[in-house]
Amino acid sequence: QVQLVESGGGLVQPGGSLTLSCKTSGFTVDYYAIGWFRQGPGKEREGVSCITTSDGSTHYADSVKGRFTLSRDNAKNTVYLQMNTLKPEDTAVYYCATGMVCVSGFDDYGINYWGKGTLVTVSS
Repeated sequence: QVQLVESGGGLVQPGGSLTLSCKTSGFTVDYYAIGWFRQGPGKEREGVSCITTSDGSTHYADSVKGRFTLSRDNAKNTVYLQMNTLKPEDTAVYYCATGMVCVSGFDDYGINYWGKGTLVTVSS
């Protein structure tokens, strides 16, 4: 059974850090392109970051470049999103997903699996 299970969300103060995890089951984590989307209150869902299957290159939304880092641990079938210098506008439900066309400006075209999401709240 294919599953994506996110963890690591929570409440953090502006300027703080969090690391989200997405553990896959039913397939190896490098079988599909994999990454993160988010949807903030009153906002449309947006692609945050993804990693390719071919060469492991990563892409980031302009809004998170230089602050977020995506990594993949094939042995643990897990991807991580390290989020630093968090801002209130980063508040959102973060979703792990697979199957996207992982290029700059990626969207949800091609997504085959979604996780249930984990809430990140950035507030003082």
